[in-house]
Amino acid sequence: MVTHSKFNSAMSSSPFEPNMRLPQRYKTFTSKMQYQMVLSTVHKLQESGFYWGPISGKEANGILSSEPIGTFLIRDSSDNRHLFTLCVKTASGTKNLRIQCDTGLFSLQTDPKSIQSVPRFDCVLKLVHYYMPQSIGALSVGNTRSGNMYYIYSGGEKIPLELIKPLPSSLSSLQHLCRKTVNGHLDISTNRDQLPRPLKDFLQEYDAPI
Repeated sequence: MVTHSKFNSAMSSSPFEPNMRLPQRYKTFTSKMQYQMVLSTVHKLQESGFYWGPISGKEANGILSSEPIGTFLIRDSSDNRHLFTLCVKTASGTKNLRIQCDTGLFSLQTDPKSIQSVPRFDCVLKLVHYYMPQSIGALSVGNTRSGNMYYIYSGGEKIPLELIKPLPSSLSSLQHLCRKTVNGHLDISTNRDQLPRPLKDFLQEYDAPI
């Protein structure tokens, strides 16, 4: 087993920055692979610009209160059993959805009333992207959703989970904005191998279009 208390010693041999801030949670990992997956995810979240770290649910609600429906952010979970929480503004207010990390993968916490199967991912950014519309332009023009619809059950209501726009906590560099654009348009399976090695490495460090 690998525990959060061993993060400092493990980081000394980690490929990531030694001053990388990890969620302040006690966490037992089932394998070194799962531990490395979490480290990689934290690195990418910190690069994303919409990871708000250790803010509380109340603070997240206040931050999202004046934002349009579909605006979201990622924060550290206030539940010691979890690492991250997805906060999203819905038609019924801000909802806080815990992100589970079990069986070596990330998934949204399953609601007992839901009969939907929950997909699992090796990165939180991939999870978020899965629930976003595949075409923002189509969504705004035709008012239809081409992404994957998931429902939240809250206060007796069945609310669609709509992840439209991440709320940045800081300004992103021009390089990072360009990288996200490339990730959203480049056919990874055919075109990425043709790029120069330094550029491929830069894209691989953050391989999400959001």
